[in-house]
Amino acid sequence: MGLTLKQRLQNDLKEAMRDGDERRKIVVRLIMASVRNAEIDARTDVRGGVVSEGEILALIRREVKQHEESLLEASNAARADLVAQQTAELDILKSYLPKQLTREQVTELAKQVIAEVKAVSPRQQGEVMKALLPKVKDLADGKLVSEVVRELLK
Repeated sequence: MGLTLKQRLQNDLKEAMRDGDERRKIVVRLIMASVRNAEIDARTDVRGGVVSEGEILALIRREVKQHEESLLEASNAARADLVAQQTAELDILKSYLPKQLTREQVTELAKQVIAEVKAVSPRQQGEVMKALLPKVKDLADGKLVSEVVRELLK
């Protein structure tokens, strides 16, 4: 069996420290700190201090979203230095997420689900989304999925 995401993060941190890759080291430490905080929070509930792969992915997704917002603010402020930094950190964060589906793949899945639920009008977008989102969980951005479904139901 392959490495868990947490083990991969630990190995990448060691490698970044060995290679002197400051940016990767900072980003991986940021994720590891979030994971440790989640483990501390998990001690007080039924999980017994264990954080699942899905929870770690959710933490990484949250960091990606924050970095995307920072990137937008930096580009609006015409700060090329911050844009470069945020872009590099974003690339590192995204390397830990599962490969995302393309728009074409999302469209194909959406067409299948629309046929399954027999949706014909934009009013049925909620039904389609309810059936489609579990199939693309972690593999596609919710905004993209919603956009594709809306276009197909016009």
